[in-house]
Amino acid sequence: MAKQKVSYICSECGHIYPKWVGRCTECGEWNTVSEQVELPRASVKSGRTLKPKGLSDISCDDDVRYKTGSSELDRVLGGGLVAGSLVLLSGDPGIGKSTLLLQICNYLDKSCKVLYISGEESERQIKLRADRLRVSGENLYLLSDTDCEAINAAIIEEKPDVVIIDSIQTMQITEISSAQGSITQVRECTSLFMQTAKKYGIPFFIVGHVNKDGGIAGPKVLEHIVDTVLCFEGDKQLSCRILRAVKNRYGSTNEIGVFRMCDRGLEEVPNPSAMLLSGRPGNVSGISVLCTMEGTRPLLSEVQSLVTKTGFGTPRRAANGFDYNRLCLIIAVLEKRTGYLFGQFDVYVNVTGGMKLSEPAADVAVALSLFSGLCDRVIPEDLAVFGEIGLGGEIRAVSSPMERIKECARLGFKTCIVPKSVLSSLDKKSCEGIRVIGVSTINQMFKAAETLISGE
Repeated sequence: MAKQKVSYICSECGHIYPKWVGRCTECGEWNTVSEQVELPRASVKSGRTLKPKGLSDISCDDDVRYKTGSSELDRVLGGGLVAGSLVLLSGDPGIGKSTLLLQICNYLDKSCKVLYISGEESERQIKLRADRLRVSGENLYLLSDTDCEAINAAIIEEKPDVVIIDSIQTMQITEISSAQGSITQVRECTSLFMQTAKKYGIPFFIVGHVNKDGGIAGPKVLEHIVDTVLCFEGDKQLSCRILRAVKNRYGSTNEIGVFRMCDRGLEEVPNPSAMLLSGRPGNVSGISVLCTMEGTRPLLSEVQSLVTKTGFGTPRRAANGFDYNRLCLIIAVLEKRTGYLFGQFDVYVNVTGGMKLSEPAADVAVALSLFSGLCDRVIPEDLAVFGEIGLGGEIRAVSSPMERIKECARLGFKTCIVPKSVLSSLDKKSCEGIRVIGVSTINQMFKAAETLISGE
């Protein structure tokens, strides 16, 4: 009998240890190292002779991209689903991963043979969910099983055009003694599906669970195996959902797709800026509008700030949808460069609609909302801003200023405060109908805002 090999692997980062440790030295997490037993593989010579091909001898004329029926998903994928690719879709439980995949089956089965494999639901449960979403089709086939090798054999026999695996953490190879969802099982099952996808040119959608920190559960090698990694973001209590590409071998990683969760599943949002600004209160201080870029798409987001007298010795800072450390940095710059003091006030910042702002261009909007909340001055509803704040109090240039200004003008904004350094690159004819004000420091921005508030 072959001797079993025992190793200890961290479930967060995949680092391997010769013996058990309480804390992983690579990622710093506690109680994530577990025992994994692997059977040694027999050393067999393949007897094959490999011959490399020249780059000019390889043709891409027959490259196939499947349209999914969702323009938002196609945008994130880079134009469609590439034949032979592995797409990993991750997100919090209940965010809408299975709903999205089942909905696109309603379009794919009109021209493709789709095989939906679930290790979490029975065929009857999937059928009930499909009826609720009004999904039906003669080319949609269901399979409920967790045996990875049997599933792979069925895929090779049926030869579908598209395969959906929901989810990879429920799949297992019986020869491996590790439990379902373990690092070894997830890695080996994904590798087996990858070989099938590349050999037969079948695209795979693979659903992946996430851990408590929001990262994809399992080893990091899983993200290296697949071709595309998509993350579903958003608060389950809100209707807005953001689909973002973290990795994409066949397109840009800057694009996002915007969806709205409703009774009949996920709906595409063709005009996300209008949705994010809907319900914006009037005549309320601490509110500013930012134009941010998500890939090639400009989006308008509402930034809210609440500045109140603190009841404790140390004031509190809280941020929802904005980086906490970046908020503290902006407050420090405002106190040092403008003289507005926040030491006796609690500061709360919120980005509405479930959006998460990571772009530096959001600095100016957060600073303007803090100024409005501290001074209790109402920012005009037709004013939008964007720009990065430096430690010296300067406002620095950001990318795609013309696209941002056009989006502001399209939604009826009359004034836009921008970094002064981008004025020379703007097309004045395209800026007709909107007033563009260039500022180089935070103090200049506040003075411009005061002038607009007073109506001068």
